[in-house]
Amino acid sequence: MRKRVLAAGLLGALISVGGIVIAQKPAPASQAYTVHVYKSPTCGCCASWVKHLEQHGFKTLVTDSNNVAGIKAQRGVPARVQSCHTAVVDGYVIEGHVPAADVQRLLKERPSVVGIAVPGMPIGSPGMEVPGQKPQAYDVVAFDKQGQTRVFASH
Repeated sequence: MRKRVLAAGLLGALISVGGIVIAQKPAPASQAYTVHVYKSPTCGCCASWVKHLEQHGFKTLVTDSNNVAGIKAQRGVPARVQSCHTAVVDGYVIEGHVPAADVQRLLKERPSVVGIAVPGMPIGSPGMEVPGQKPQAYDVVAFDKQGQTRVFASH
C-alpha cells in the first residue's frame, strides 16, 4: 500500500508543479482527429489512401458516394486541383492522395486556407503505389476561398 501511495505522489509531482502541467505531452495530430473521406464506392486507390491514413494513426470515417463532384463543389475545391476523393478533417479539405505527414503538418500549423490537395493521381503518392513503376514527383498545394494555390510541400 505504501508503494502505491508513493508512486501516486511521485506521478502527481511529475504531472503538476504549481498547477502547471509539465510531464504530459499532447497526442500526435493524427490521433486527435477523424478524417471523413468521401469516395466512389468502387475506387480501390481511395481505399488504399484511407489505409495509409490509418497506418499513420488517423481515425477515418468513409462515406461512399456517387456524387463526389457535388461534395467537391460544396467544399470549394478548385477544378484544377481535384482528384478522385475528398476528405474533411477539423474544417480543412484534403483533396486526393495527400501524404499523412502533410495532413499532420496542416493540423499543426493551421494556415488560413480551405485545404490542401494533390492534383490528379501521381504514381507513388499514398494509395497510388504501383509495383515496378518509378514514383512521379508531385506537389501538395494549399488552396484558399478564392481558388488561389501555393505549393505546400513537394515530394
